Amino acid sequence: MSETLSRYIPEHAVKPVFELIVDNQVHLKIVNERQTRHGDYRKGLNGKHEITVNSNLNKYKFLITLIHEISHLVAFEKFGRHIKPHGNEWKYSFQRLMIPYIRPEIFPNHLLPLLARHFKNPTASSDTDATLALALKQFDQQNDKNYVFEIPYGSVFRIQNGKIFKKIAIRTKRFECLEISSGKTYLFNPNAEVELLKTS
Repeated sequence: MSETLSRYIPEHAVKPVFELIVDNQVHLKIVNERQTRHGDYRKGLNGKHEITVNSNLNKYKFLITLIHEISHLVAFEKFGRHIKPHGNEWKYSFQRLMIPYIRPEIFPNHLLPLLARHFKNPTASSDTDATLALALKQFDQQNDKNYVFEIPYGSVFRIQNGKIFKKIAIRTKRFECLEISSGKTYLFNPNAEVELLKTS
């Protein structure tokens, strides 16, 4: 298992993460990319703790996602099953488990202050922290996707289901985009991943 982990997470995180997996009796599965989530935790009918993480994540995102999912397990075991999935108990568990990894042997120096800030009050997904998401994205293998917030106004883009939009304005924290075929306006989260299309 530690050999497998070394292919997916930073070298200096392998031993402590392996111990965390063993201590919490986690059955870890590395799976093909899912569009809707990076990882997932559930307690199987047999009582086993099952965690899945997408195989396409870069090593820093993979580590954060794995600790995120182990934090669900730890929070449920400690505080009971009736807590909110991303409530205060989970945040506390995630902070406590993640802090030992926020150091220069594991993460590049320029990510450390962004991680420290994020983990003061961690969110349900690191993708909702635009600055951190963009900083982590640079380590992706190949990514032809852009975030809505980083493309210029007037840009035309395609989303997962093939629909094409044009970015037109910002409304509070979300971006107003016009669907080309219907003329309807939709609101997009800043971190929606889209494929930028070249327009002549």
